[in-house]
Amino acid sequence: MSLIVQKFGGTSVADVEKIRSAARKAIRAQRQGHQVVMVVSAMGKNTDRLLKLAGEVSKTPSAREMDMLLSTGEQVSVALVAMAINELGSEAVSLTGGQIGMHTDSSFSKARIQSISTERIERLLNDGKIVVAAGFQGIDDDLNITTLGRGGSDTTAVALAAVLKADACEIYTDVDGVYTTDPRLLPEARRVDVISYDEMLELASLGAGVMHNRSIEFAKKFGVPIHVRSSFSDAEGTMIVTESESTSAPVGGAAMTPDEARVTVLGVPDVPGKSLQLFSAIGDKKIAVDMVVQNVGSEGRADVSFTVPRDELTTTLEAINGVIEQVGASGVTHDEDVSKVSVVGSNMASQTGVASKMFRALADAGVNIQMITTSEIKISALVPRSQASDALRAVHQAFLLHERPADAKSWDEIKADRQPSDDVAMMVQRLRDDALEALTLTGISVLDRQARVTLFGVPDNQGIAADIFETIGAAGIMVDMIVQGFDGHDGSTSVSFTVAAENLPESLTVAEEIAKRHGMRDVQGGGSVAKVTVSGIGLRSHTSVALVLFQELAQSNVNVEMIGTSELQVNAVIDETHAAKAQKGLEKVFADSLGGC
Repeated sequence: MSLIVQKFGGTSVADVEKIRSAARKAIRAQRQGHQVVMVVSAMGKNTDRLLKLAGEVSKTPSAREMDMLLSTGEQVSVALVAMAINELGSEAVSLTGGQIGMHTDSSFSKARIQSISTERIERLLNDGKIVVAAGFQGIDDDLNITTLGRGGSDTTAVALAAVLKADACEIYTDVDGVYTTDPRLLPEARRVDVISYDEMLELASLGAGVMHNRSIEFAKKFGVPIHVRSSFSDAEGTMIVTESESTSAPVGGAAMTPDEARVTVLGVPDVPGKSLQLFSAIGDKKIAVDMVVQNVGSEGRADVSFTVPRDELTTTLEAINGVIEQVGASGVTHDEDVSKVSVVGSNMASQTGVASKMFRALADAGVNIQMITTSEIKISALVPRSQASDALRAVHQAFLLHERPADAKSWDEIKADRQPSDDVAMMVQRLRDDALEALTLTGISVLDRQARVTLFGVPDNQGIAADIFETIGAAGIMVDMIVQGFDGHDGSTSVSFTVAAENLPESLTVAEEIAKRHGMRDVQGGGSVAKVTVSGIGLRSHTSVALVLFQELAQSNVNVEMIGTSELQVNAVIDETHAAKAQKGLEKVFADSLGGC
């Protein structure tokens, strides 16, 4: 008998009638011949009410007691849903996180799942019951109640689907699927039939509210098909699987993260180990750093820029100021009035001109770019918050995301073309691991025979990035990694990009023409560099990856010339003579996490 996990969010169980509607969906699935596990969130606004109560009782409640309190929201929901199912003529049993065997570590408010004991759930399912499981919560070794943090019910549902080897995990929510961007921001956004795990991981990390990134990490790691559907209609929704909807469209989605803050540490000594010192101090505060840019240094010093959530800016600055003398940096600047606009697409790596097309769209919309980072499937630009909505609309229109690609396939068509998975043994092994959310890396690679070009003193004017990369593209030069960061000399920016080593002379010629045209301060080129890449599932939620990379390179006395990060990769440009040593060292320190995917 097939098994389906259904997850219902807070808006889907916000009142009695919605609870009954959720119960009917589960009963219908059971009567169609499926075993059914429901994962239920707290009723809409209930968590907010509990947080308000806690604030009235204590200004600084302990994390343990907050988990004890917040877990009650889901316990109310599961009991009511089970009652509704029983009232409608079927049999259901509600279970807390501890009762479903959800074992976590002891990181209150952000616990990670270590294992799930499925015996009780399987026994109840075999007895014909619908199991109604509390999302968002588990227990640690001391039987303390823990919560999984933001998106915890999504994570619970996909984790249960993985360990139970469910045929599908249905996520019922207040939207009818995944859209090319947030339809509340752009009404012309289009619902997609299929989206890949990698694309969804990037979009989730950028703030797409439909799914949380940790749940997508689980799904990719264990090959769980996710079906995002509306709680209030029978629309087909969106499938999140390995494949993309289109094999030709360079971009599948766009996102805007509104509340970002940019931090730039100026004059960091351009020697091994300094990035490690800086980001270790930030990591100790459990701050999620994104959009890291270390551009090429001049006069023995480099500037390091990165973004953090706006509400964590004060804590970030405190962490930096605590180590700035130790690092030897000359100062720090910040801007809390910025937003991040990104485009994501699985086919981006195989197509040229995607970056220049995005930059041109932003220029034509009058949007100024402050920072740029790229990865194989994502391009992000930091823009003034006042221009963020215009920026999102511009890139959405430029890539025709409102139109269905000509070669788009439905899930049924993709499923018909699928071949049996070759990595079933690997998935089974992972399910036996004692830490389901342990870091899983998919590879450590080196792209050698690369060169680097840097433009210093790039005017902070709209259209500059578009002109740079349109000119380079017109010269037939293929660009790999792009970073734009702040230049501490005069408040301008600097732009670096990597190319194949044989293209360095031509690239420098083109760069010098660009520099002259725009009055830039200098152009530098460096041959014999290599890009070291650590790839994995959900690197942003496993913040230690970048720190371990920096630590290993520092201990090997390898200097980092450029840095670029994404949800799926951490990239560092280094001297090519150190590439083999760096790869060997990284494979050793990450040996326990390398598992392929």
